[in-house]
Amino acid sequence: TKHLRDMTSWNHTVVTYFQFSAFSSIPGIQGSLFCLVLLMYLSALVGNLLIIVITMVDAALHSPMYFFLKNLSFLEIGYTTSTIPRMLVNFLTKRKGISFLGCATQMYAFSLLGITECCLLAAMAYDRYVAICHPLRYTTVMGWNMCFLLSAVSWLIGVLLALGQTTFIFTLPYCGPNRINHFFCDLLPLLKLACADTFKNEIAIYIIAVLFIMVPFLLIVTSYVQILHTIFKMPSAGGKRKTFSTCSSHLVVVTLFYGSGIVTYLRPKDFYSSSSNKLLSLSYTLMSPVMNPLIYSLRNKEVKQALKKLIAK
Repeated sequence: TKHLRDMTSWNHTVVTYFQFSAFSSIPGIQGSLFCLVLLMYLSALVGNLLIIVITMVDAALHSPMYFFLKNLSFLEIGYTTSTIPRMLVNFLTKRKGISFLGCATQMYAFSLLGITECCLLAAMAYDRYVAICHPLRYTTVMGWNMCFLLSAVSWLIGVLLALGQTTFIFTLPYCGPNRINHFFCDLLPLLKLACADTFKNEIAIYIIAVLFIMVPFLLIVTSYVQILHTIFKMPSAGGKRKTFSTCSSHLVVVTLFYGSGIVTYLRPKDFYSSSSNKLLSLSYTLMSPVMNPLIYSLRNKEVKQALKKLIAK
């Protein structure tokens, strides 16, 4: 104990390798889990790549809404790829782990893409707000310069916050146990391994979560309150359905992404358990990227027409 206290006071890290715990303690289930996760991962890759391709090659989809959708699909590919391939490798190997530098890189990529996606979903909600509530000003307000600006700001916020957060976590001393009770390098499981008081780090994580998960979420909610108010004032039921259909896909995606994210990172500490956190994190990192292409292709006529054209070619 004295040795650990000394190491902590020196702020010295001796852990060079982190080991992940098994995803499930049920014997014989690893093979089935590997096949299921691999199938979902490949579905996410193929579906989001298709969205990127059709929004690039089909001239009818060269609009701000599909510009943001293309960015979202790119984010989803990176988001799943930052965690799932390593998870799949760990299913097949006895030494389920990652180097210290690899762990920091994984956390940085995961945080960057997650924070950027929160901001991008808010930008997409703003785009739908302008299109429905101020249709005569849409082409003026949502020009390509504004689209690139919103996208660039989303990425910049993700890059800077992820860099600060990762630096904050990995400058802590790690001098004792190196087993992460998770399937990737996530914030809270890593903090449990630090040989120091992590109270300030936990407060910083919650502040970042509130500012850059809840604030974009509140902007989305505000946008949709205005959108619904505008839709309810329309005289015809057909007009209401047609207008709502232009933003229903985005609304479903936001519900999936934020629902699992808020439960994963903002629930009280008393309700935190490693098994539930693994399942929630898997849903957060994989379910949304798998479902997004399906939601946009099944609920959007323009995307369905573009897919038919691409298949015909």
